[in-house]
This record gives sequence, structure tokens and C-alpha cells, in this order.
Amino acid sequence: MVLAVDDIDVARDDLIARGVKVSEVFHYAGGPFNNAVENPRVGGRDPQGRSYYSFASFKDPDENGWLLQEITMRLAGREWKLTRAPVTDVATMAELLRETEEHHGTYEKTHAKHHWWDWYAPYLSARQNGSSPEEAVAAADRYMEEVHHFPAR
Repeated sequence: MVLAVDDIDVARDDLIARGVKVSEVFHYAGGPFNNAVENPRVGGRDPQGRSYYSFASFKDPDENGWLLQEITMRLAGREWKLTRAPVTDVATMAELLRETEEHHGTYEKTHAKHHWWDWYAPYLSARQNGSSPEEAVAAADRYMEEVHHFPAR
């Protein structure tokens, strides 16, 4: 199993601080994951400092082997794409909360007593992910019914 990390030293130190026995940092003599050569693991980081080439290993309590692989820059086509809206500024968040309260007020009049935050969370999440207010209301209502079992009165 391989875990991609952006700083192998920080990840390694964190695991060690939690009591995990982690190998020293190494690289493969024949390139990443190449065990075909004799003594494939060479101590120390990749001498050229390349992304994808430096590793550390450890075992979990069930003896499964894990590799930390340092990836500081992803190869073309492997970048993570932002799938959600960027962080909202304060004024926009305040307006979104006002809108949420307005729609929640309608819900509150027709449903049993509940925690307002249980309705706000799915509504805000839907709005921040691009849903219209109507779609966000439906998402929040669906969440309340499916997760908290709050059908309309």
C-alpha cells in the first residue's frame, strides 16, 4: 500500500511520534518500485530530489506493509482538480447564512423540533457546491428525513 505525502520527513516524524517504527528515507536504485536490481533500496532521498522517487516504509499492527512516497509535484494529468468552491469571504458567508436561515424558517414551521445546525449543514454544503437555493432546500430536507428521520408533519 502506498501513501502519497508532500513532505516525507514530516510524515515520517509524525508516524514516529505516534509510536510507529518507520524505515529511514530511501530511494530505489532502478527507479520507483523497481526491485529487479540487487539491493534495490538505497539509503537516503533521491539524489536528484525528484518527485515520486523518495520513500519510507512501515508496517501496521496487522503486519501490512506501507510505503510513504514523497510527491512534491504531480506529473502532468495527475493533478488534483478543485471539485468544490473556494473558501467563501465573510460578506458572502454572512449573506449565505441569512439565506439559509430564511429557508430554514419555512422548514421549521412544518417539521418537528430539531437542531437547526442539522438542517443548515446540508443546505450550506449544497449552496457552496453550486446548487440553487431550491436544490439546497431539497438536499437539506432529504438529509433530515433520511438521516434524522424528520418527515413533514
